[in-house]
Parts: sequence; structure tokens; C-alpha cells
Amino acid sequence: MSRLLYRLGGSAARRPWRMIGLWLAAVAVFSGLAAGFGGALHDDYTLEGTGSQQATDLLREHFPLMAGADARVVVRGDGPLDTAAVAAAGTRIAGLPRVAGVEDPRMSADGRTALITVRYDRAVTELAPKKDLALLEEAARVPGARSEFGGQVPENVSAPGGLSEALGVTAALVVLFLAFGSVIAAGLPLAVALTGLGVGVSGITVLAAFIDVSTTTPTLAVMIGLGVGIDYALFVLTRFRENLAEGMAVPEAVASAAATAGRSVLFAGLTVLFALCGLAFAGLPVFVTMGYATGLVVAATMASALTLLPALLGLAGRRVLRRRERRGAAVAVASPRIAAWAARVGRRPLPWLLAALTLLLALAAPTLALRNWPSDASSEPTSATVRQAYDLIADAYGPGANGPLVVALDLGEGADPAAVRDRLAGLPGVAAAAEPVVSPDGAAAALTVIPRFGPQDERVAPLVDAIRAQVRPEGGEVTGLTAAYRDISELIMDRLPVVVLVVVGTSCALLLLVFRSIAVPLKAAVMNLLSVGAAYGVVTALFQWGWGASALGLPHGVPVSSYVLPLMFAVLFGVSMDYEVFLLSRVREEYERTGDARGSVVAGLASTGRIITSAALIMIAVFAGFMLDPAVLIKQMGVGLAVAVAVDATLVRLVLVPATMALLGRANWWLPGPLARVLPAVRPRAAEKDGDALELVG
Repeated sequence: MSRLLYRLGGSAARRPWRMIGLWLAAVAVFSGLAAGFGGALHDDYTLEGTGSQQATDLLREHFPLMAGADARVVVRGDGPLDTAAVAAAGTRIAGLPRVAGVEDPRMSADGRTALITVRYDRAVTELAPKKDLALLEEAARVPGARSEFGGQVPENVSAPGGLSEALGVTAALVVLFLAFGSVIAAGLPLAVALTGLGVGVSGITVLAAFIDVSTTTPTLAVMIGLGVGIDYALFVLTRFRENLAEGMAVPEAVASAAATAGRSVLFAGLTVLFALCGLAFAGLPVFVTMGYATGLVVAATMASALTLLPALLGLAGRRVLRRRERRGAAVAVASPRIAAWAARVGRRPLPWLLAALTLLLALAAPTLALRNWPSDASSEPTSATVRQAYDLIADAYGPGANGPLVVALDLGEGADPAAVRDRLAGLPGVAAAAEPVVSPDGAAAALTVIPRFGPQDERVAPLVDAIRAQVRPEGGEVTGLTAAYRDISELIMDRLPVVVLVVVGTSCALLLLVFRSIAVPLKAAVMNLLSVGAAYGVVTALFQWGWGASALGLPHGVPVSSYVLPLMFAVLFGVSMDYEVFLLSRVREEYERTGDARGSVVAGLASTGRIITSAALIMIAVFAGFMLDPAVLIKQMGVGLAVAVAVDATLVRLVLVPATMALLGRANWWLPGPLARVLPAVRPRAAEKDGDALELVG
């Protein structure tokens, strides 16, 4: 692999315009495909095997009007509404394309609010939410009143983005300039990452034409792709600068950087991709597509760092150095301060190890109180129409009206709908239970139950369980937004251990292959689990406990989004492995050169400390920028990823790694004989100037 990367990097450096032309063509082709054949983004609400899905399927079979997506129009006047004008709006809505039916307006007790429920003839994944919402807004106008919109269709409209990405790119550029002191050196990683993003994001749009891609997936993919793309380019660029400082010619310096740092980039990227594949075991289709889409962007940015960057470095040459470095001044490679710090930790590793573990466990402690629950419209900014519709409904009809529960009864099981309704109306926590409606074929019945509390209230999950206990013996099930939330929360907690095992297992297997060591992968897994735990804890404190809610643009504390748990775990485990691979590759090189187990850790940290710090600052800046995104899921991901990277670059890399490796000594690199004989070696021999020794060994 190293020989291939050496030749690829050298070829790109010697013929840069050929590789640049290929990438420009790739961007043009993918952009054209996205524009001509790309699909729209949709959130898939399918929850196969859950109670809410079974009830939904029963309703769709016997109540055709309930087969499609829904939207809710809330009309609010300063005084009593003109009922004729409201009815006229309902009539206009009923005539819109793809609308299957409109329920009669439900007037509030004071007559100032009307709620119109709209049923579409197809699932939300088959609609064009922006277009359908625009038509709905036009038809729902009532003179002298305002109209706000909630339900599946409005909630599937993506909020305009760009600010988060722009802030992240700007912050990354500042960090890069401070690190390298050269505008060219600062701009190259950004150019490479943005080119990879251009291909990857266009690829997501094309992918959306064939499978359902959620509305938050592109933002998530850009967040991850931008961070890792800049980091990957940064690793190769730094090694190139070091090679120039050693006196190598530009093409040779590029080829050597591609063979050494490029190899670390390749395996770091593969680790991220394997971690994202673990999302396929989360039990929800939306995670599968998130994994595919984000993996597509990561693969594109990794490819650009391995192929486009060498071409750009071949063109830039020594201009990536500071002016004084071009005039002969030494290029700063190792950091004496980090070397001294690593040596200090190595002399007394146990106290440092215990101190770092104590701090990490303290950060992770709030995780014990974590409540996972999907975010709803009440968590959106007050300027959003879905949030205003939520507030108006809660004010006029009670908080539970935002999350009505629908009970579906299979009458073939002998259920008495009226008796079921009476029992449910008497349950604690039920505000009202509507009269049951029997399907046209007489095979099923449906009735709506309104809870006393909103969809995010902690008391709603036990209420859903209590209703299910009442109706399941008679062939009934419960669906609706709140019931689906209950199923999502339960499903994710059931499947999370599987995701953890898959992600940890594949990451450890890859590290075992790369470093031919038992201790390295196990140690990396434990440290990454601690980083993830710390991120979960901080997210719980800031969002669920509300310690940072106002600063993050939220009206109040909100539960940790169910989607965050597996997503954050998979992404963090992959991203953390980037630093692990890059650092330990240098430690391994030093160990093979000197045979000094403790000294190799000091030398490895000293040579990579600056670049890992710069890479971590870039990651933190990119992720922190996404705290401004209007979507709660993206906010929580941004906070969690930024915290985890900060922990990883400080407590883990500067304390836990030198402390544990000092305690283990030569055992860090122990591999049982039988395993050593069957395990292929993918590490390079010590690089010679002509690159001939850069090949597979073993």
C-alpha cells in the first residue's frame, strides 16, 4: 500500500494539472448529475416491527384517508374568527394537488383559533415538502388572521443553512494560517476538503433519487466531511513540510509524504467508514442512509487528500514554507514543550493516569441521568412556523393536542370500541378520548386519545405503555407522533449495544492489522469509550439539564435526541481513531528505529503534538460552528463532537496515551506468535530515499 501511495503521490506531483483536471471533471460531472437527476430529501418515519408501525399499517389498510402524510394548519385571530372564511380556506386546501382530505376545522373554546388537519394521498417520502408547503401557505390565508403550519410536511422542509459551514471554514483558515504562517499552506487543506465535499454532497443528492435521505443528513455529512477532510490534508501537508526541511526535492517530498502520512490517512479514513457502517445495525432505515451518505462524503474527502493534494503540493513547492524557512531557517518539527510534558507524565504515569480518569468520569457522570427522546417542534426556534403552530395548539387546546395518540383496533379480534374508549378515558394522564370511528369495511376501528402533557414530557412514555396494556389484549395498537417517539427511544436503546460492539470490533480489528499489537487496539477502544462518555455527559448537562439552553438558542432544556446516541458514537469513534492512527504511526516508527518503548512515545508525541493540536482546533472550530444550526439534532452533534475532540486531544493524547504506554513498556507492541504468523503486515519498512522499501512486509 505504501508503494502504491508513493507512486501515486509522485506521479501527481510531477504531472499536477492532469490530476487537477480529473478532479475538476469529477466535480462537474457529479454537480451535473445532482442538478439533472438528484432527488429531494425526505425523513422516513417507517419503524418496522414496532407497535406504532403495526397500528399505522392497520389504519392504512382500512382507513385510506390515513395512508399518507399529514399537515396541520393553525389559524389564529386577534378576536373571534370568521368561521366562513376558515371554512373557505379548508375548501381551498382540499382542492390542492396530492391532498386526499381535510378534516372540519376544530375551533377553540374562545373562537380565536382554528385547527385544520390535512391528509395527503401519499407518504411524506413521496412528496415535495417545500412545494407542497408553499401551496398550503397560499391556500390557508384567512383575512385578518395569521396561519402557522405543523405536522409531517412542514417539518420535512429543510431550514436554510450555510452560516455554520461558513463559520467553520473561517475558523479553520485562521488556525491553519497561525500554524503554518503561509497563506498557501493554509489554503491548500481547505481547497482539498471543499473539493471533496463538492463531489460528496452532489453524490448525496444523486443518492436521494434512489433511497430516502433525511433532511438533516447533508448537514451532518458536511460537518463530518469538512472536519476530517481538512485534518487528512493537514497530516499530509505537515509531513511534506518536514520532508522539505530534510532537503528532499519537491516531487520526492510529496511522494514520501503520500506514502507515510497518506497511509495514516487511508487507515484513519477506513476506520471512520467502518464506524459509520455500524449505523446499519441501529434498527432504523434513517441511520442506514445517514451512514451511506456521510461515508460517501468522507470517502471523497479522503480521496482528495490522497490524490488532489499531492498535485497541489507539486505546484506549490516550497511556497508552503514560511518566508524565513525558505531562506534557510529551520522548519519547526518536534515540539520541545510537548516532549518535556510527555517525559514528565512517563516518569510518574500512575498518578497522571488516575487524575485523567477521574476527570473523564466526572464529565461522563451526567450520562447516568440521560433521557433519550426525539426532538419535536417545541425545540425549534420561536421564529419557525412549526414552533409557532406548536405553541398556538398548546395554548388553545392543551399541550397534549400536539401529540395525539391514535388507537387502532382490529375488530376481527372481538374488541368493543366503545368499551375500549371508556376505559382509556379513565386512565390517569388522559385529557380526552374521542368516540371511535369504524372503517368502511367494518374490519377495524380507530379512536384518538389526547394526553394531558406534550410529546416531550417525561410522563408521556408511561402513558403510552399504559394504553398499550389496555388495548393489546383485544388486538389493538397505538400510533401517532408520541407513540412513535416511544418506539424510537426504546428501539435505539435496545440496538445501541449492537452498534457499540460492531463499531468497537471493526475499529479494533483494523488497528490490530495496522499496528500488529494486542494492547494498542484495546487501549484505543477504552480511551475512545471514555471520550464518548464525556461527550454524552456534557450534552446531557447542556441540553437536558438546560445549563446551556439559552446560549444555544433553545427556549428550554430538551431531552438528548434519540438519534444522537448511535450517530455520535459511530462518528466519534471513527474521528478519534484519526488521531490514534496518526500518533501511533509515528510512535511505531520511532520504536522500530530505536527499540526504546518509553522514548518512542516521547518522540512520537513531540513530532505530532503540534499537528494534532492544530487538527483538533480545526475540528473543534468546525463542529462548534454547527451549534448555530437551527436543528436540535445538529446542535447536539456539534456540541458533542467538539467536546469529544477537545477531550481526545488533551486528556487522552497528552495524558492517557503517554501514561498507559509508559506503564506497559514493550508490552505495547506484543503480539502472540500464532497470530503474528497469520496476520498480514501492512506497515511500511523504514522509508529509503527512492521509496523502494515502502511496501508490504511480513
